[in-house]
Amino acid sequence: MFPRTASTVRPVARRALVAGAAGVAMAMLTGCAGGGASDVVGGAASTSTSAGNALNVYAFSVAKPAFDALGKTTPLLVSYGPSGDQSRKVAAGAPADVVALSITPDVTRLVSAKLVASDWTSGPNKGTPFGSVVVIVVRKGNPKGIHDWSDLLKSGVSVVTPNPLSSGSAQWNLLAPYSVASNGGKDSAAGLDYVTKLVGEHVHTFPTSGAEATETFRQGTGDVLLSYENEAIAAIKAGDAFEYVVPPQTFKIENAVAVVSTSTKKDAAAAFVASISTPAGQEAVARAGYRPADAAVLAAHPEFVAPAKLWTVADLGGWPAVTASLFDKTTGAITKIYSKATT
Repeated sequence: MFPRTASTVRPVARRALVAGAAGVAMAMLTGCAGGGASDVVGGAASTSTSAGNALNVYAFSVAKPAFDALGKTTPLLVSYGPSGDQSRKVAAGAPADVVALSITPDVTRLVSAKLVASDWTSGPNKGTPFGSVVVIVVRKGNPKGIHDWSDLLKSGVSVVTPNPLSSGSAQWNLLAPYSVASNGGKDSAAGLDYVTKLVGEHVHTFPTSGAEATETFRQGTGDVLLSYENEAIAAIKAGDAFEYVVPPQTFKIENAVAVVSTSTKKDAAAAFVASISTPAGQEAVARAGYRPADAAVLAAHPEFVAPAKLWTVADLGGWPAVTASLFDKTTGAITKIYSKATT
C-alpha cells in the first residue's frame, strides 16, 4: 500500500518554558464579537492598540504564530478558532475585516454569502500566501518507531487528530494518508480503507481544532499527533518534548486569506492581505514556521524539508470534488467514517 522511502525526523530538545512563552506573551483579550480567544497584535502601535484602530481578523486556530509575526507592522485584533466555525461566524455577521481560514471551502462559503469577492484568488499567490505540510508528531525519542503512514496502523498505536466536521486541519491531516494509500485518488477504495482503519481502530478522541488536538497530545493522550508542520514547530518553541516526522509522501497545506467585502476598513484590509505576499511578508511567515508561497523565499529556508512526493488538492481534482466525495456533511465518505466512529 505504501512505498517505503526514507522519512525525515525532526528531533525536539526541550527548551526553557520562559523562552517559548515569549513568542505568545501578547496581551490576551476576550469578547471579539462571535469569536473565541483573541489577541491584540500591534507592532508599531504596541499591544495597547485599541480595537477601533486594529483590523479584525478571524483565523483558524493554529495560525497564531503567523499573525503574531505579521502583526508587528499592522495592528490586528485576531480571533482564533476551528476554521469551519470561524467561517460560519463571519457568515452569521461577525465584524471581520480579514479572514484567514484553513481550507478554501471555508472561504467559498463566504463568497456564496456575498461576504468575500468571487475573485479573491486573483492575487499573486492565488489567495493562499502561506501554508504547511502534514507531519507526524511523536513523543521524544519516537518510542513507537513511527516513520511512515503505515506505522500508524500498528497494534497499540493511538493517534490524535481533530474532527474534520469542524476542523480544516483535520481534513488536511486525513488527505495526506488518503492520497498516499490511494495513489492520488486513483484507488479511492484503498485510501478509504486506510482511513477507516485509522479512525476506527487508532483514533479515540475527537478534538474540535488543531490547537485543541495539540493540547490534548501535550496533556499525555496518544502516541502520535497528526498536525501541520508549523504547529509542531510552535510546540517545539513552547518547550514540548516532541519530535516530528516528515513522511516520504505527505500533503501540501494551502491556507486561505481574504478581505471581507463588508469591512469598514476595506482599503487597509486589502493592503494588509497584499503585504503578506511581499518578500517581507513571506519572510515573516517563514520565520514563524509556515512554508511561504514564494518559491525564492522557501528556497532560502532549508529547514523546510522537501518530501519525496508532496500531494496537493489539485491532484485529487480540486476542492469541489474533494468536498463532494470525502467531506460533504451527509454524503462524504470520510464524514460517514467519522459519524460511525463518534456514535
